[in-house]
Amino acid sequence: MALVRKLARPLLASVFVVGGIDAIRHPAGKAPSAEKVTGRLVSQLPGVTSTEQLVRLDGVAKVVGGIALGTGTFPRLASLVLVGSMVPTTVAGHAFWDEQDPSKRAAQRLQFIKNGAILGGLLLAAVDTEGKPSIGWRARRTARELRRSAKSAGAAIGETTHSFGLSAQQLGQTAQQLGQSAQQLGQSAQQRLPI
Repeated sequence: MALVRKLARPLLASVFVVGGIDAIRHPAGKAPSAEKVTGRLVSQLPGVTSTEQLVRLDGVAKVVGGIALGTGTFPRLASLVLVGSMVPTTVAGHAFWDEQDPSKRAAQRLQFIKNGAILGGLLLAAVDTEGKPSIGWRARRTARELRRSAKSAGAAIGETTHSFGLSAQQLGQTAQQLGQSAQQLGQSAQQRLPI
């Protein structure tokens, strides 16, 4: 499986690196379709003044996320970054429902579906733990072990308390016997000593 990851990640990442570089170098070609999705967003983001700038930022996210995924550096996080970048890009760039020309509509629908397939690959990469247990599994296991430990500790405390109770009872009986012996010793001493 490690070999598959070493091949699949760079293959999946390559489309983002190439597309991201193109978005950074030529944002004007993508800005009109991006405007449909990002219209209000540009005015709400600090430091972003135009849709072209937002397209460039998206390109940077794609390049950085693609390189991280391709090299296996934080691949799960990189996959999520790319998912976040891909959804609005797909909706803006491949809105086949807006096309009137049947051949253009078919081409855009195919690109939309292709992006959906790539999105599926990214989601698989985002949940791939490389054979290691997931955080959820580790948390459930730890909780189960803590419950067992608490149960064992509770039983041990119960046994200790019971033993302590028995010891206290035995100590009380010993003290009572000592008291009786001391009383007998005192009576014996009183009989032998002339007072």
